[in-house]
Amino acid sequence: MDTSIFDDKNNAPWESTLTEALGDSYGVWKNIRDYVYQKHSKAIEEWKFPGVKYGWSFWLKDKKRVIIYLLPRDKYFKISMVFGKRAIEEIMLTDISAEIKELLVAAKVYAEGCGIRIDVRDESQLNDIKKLIDIKLT
Repeated sequence: MDTSIFDDKNNAPWESTLTEALGDSYGVWKNIRDYVYQKHSKAIEEWKFPGVKYGWSFWLKDKKRVIIYLLPRDKYFKISMVFGKRAIEEIMLTDISAEIKELLVAAKVYAEGCGIRIDVRDESQLNDIKKLIDIKLT
């Protein structure tokens, strides 16, 4: 099952435990978090525990919506984002990777939009993730 490495409801992750759990990918996590604050200085961060099935996840949001979810795994993490129709159309017109565009096309449609998850193990997708954040915040 694909769940957070942090699965104890009574123990939210600390920066030190996160750094250890993510290993080399922690720098990319921090880069993404810092980028959201650079683009949206009033962003709010929050650790959430939606249930045992998912474990702890890190949310960066504004007053109305979640900008990006960061989902810690063992030595890597996933990002999750939800996009509405207009944002998806904009993404399709960019130079974001075909792999991410394919994820969006294949995504199930919900009332709030289409959600995608991307495994992040290194910096190779960082530019695309930043572009997705930019689109999310427009």
